[in-house]
Amino acid sequence: MKNLTSVIKVKVATKDKEEATNILNELGLDMNTFVNMAIKQLIKADGLPFKVSNPKPNKELLKSLEEGERIIQEIKEGKRKGYNNVNEMLKAILDN
Repeated sequence: MKNLTSVIKVKVATKDKEEATNILNELGLDMNTFVNMAIKQLIKADGLPFKVSNPKPNKELLKSLEEGERIIQEIKEGKRKGYNNVNEMLKAILDN
């Protein structure tokens, strides 16, 4: 029995293709091999072989983001000292 193959043509962002190709090269794979592996896993799992979700920030992250925004505002208002880099911050700590 012949081993029949088909061509699949997909469009992806050039940057994404370049990044994926670099990763695959580091793994000793090419795009063709990866696509075939992904399809085999799709068939084996009888569905997507990875979790698909729309991640939402949890309450702790939202609280941290709000705190960060408050700190930035206080620095702008002169109520709090800000630093441009870690060395400035360390100098200020050590000088006190």
